[in-house]
Amino acid sequence: MNLKISGHHLEITPAIHAYVTGKLERVIRHFDNVIDVNVILSVDKLNQKAEVTVHLPGKDVFVEAIDEDLYASIDSLVDKLDRQIQKYKHKLQDHHRGQKISQIVPE
Repeated sequence: MNLKISGHHLEITPAIHAYVTGKLERVIRHFDNVIDVNVILSVDKLNQKAEVTVHLPGKDVFVEAIDEDLYASIDSLVDKLDRQIQKYKHKLQDHHRGQKISQIVPE
C-alpha cells in the first residue's frame, strides 16, 4: 500500500501524519488489496477539509469531510471511508455460493 499525505495551505506535522496513518490502518485492514491511498488536508478560512482517495482493484473510493477542527474532520472522514469500503467489500462477496442452480420439485 502506498500512502501519500499532502497539505494545501497547511504543513503536515509528524503528529498529523501519525494520526492519519493510525486511523487509516483501522480502515485498510478490512480490505487486503489496497493499491494506493492519497490524503489531502486543506484549510479554507475557518473550515478544515480532509479528502481521501483509495484505489482498490476495480474501483476508486473518494471521501471528503469538512469540520472546524482538523482532527474532527479526519475522524468523520475515516468513519465515512470505513462504511464505503465495507459496502464495496460486501458487494464483492459471492452470497449465492452454497445454493443449487436448479431444485427438483417432488411430485
